[in-house]
Amino acid sequence: MKNSSIIKTISQKLFPFIMLFGVYLILHGHLSPGGGFQGGVVLGTAVILLSLSYGIEETERKIKIKYLSILEESVILFFIFLGFLGILTGGFFLKNFLPLGQAGGILSGGFLPLLNLIIGMKVAAGISGIFFILFKYRGEI
Repeated sequence: MKNSSIIKTISQKLFPFIMLFGVYLILHGHLSPGGGFQGGVVLGTAVILLSLSYGIEETERKIKIKYLSILEESVILFFIFLGFLGILTGGFFLKNFLPLGQAGGILSGGFLPLLNLIIGMKVAAGISGIFFILFKYRGEI
């Protein structure tokens, strides 16, 4: 199947805006509807859009499945590390140890935006990796 140049051009132009919207959802998740999971799904969907428009082989050359797996595993280790930092600062697992900012600001949630970022990266890597694996094998195992 030959890919259309119109679809390639539109997906190439939309990709940065979709990524920006995903990052916005992640960073403003504690202030408005959104958060790590929703933003991660949007980021993963942007990668899937490029895969569908440019082809899976070309996208896999730029974004390796191995790197997605490493990202997903390292992010969960960072999440656990943040949880233990709450214990080390005299509290409980995932206790907020950062100061709270002014209400309504990005930094008003303590370390909640950081947790949203971690969850967003995990979900984006997971969804992209699942897509690549499912597309690569297509039931041929």
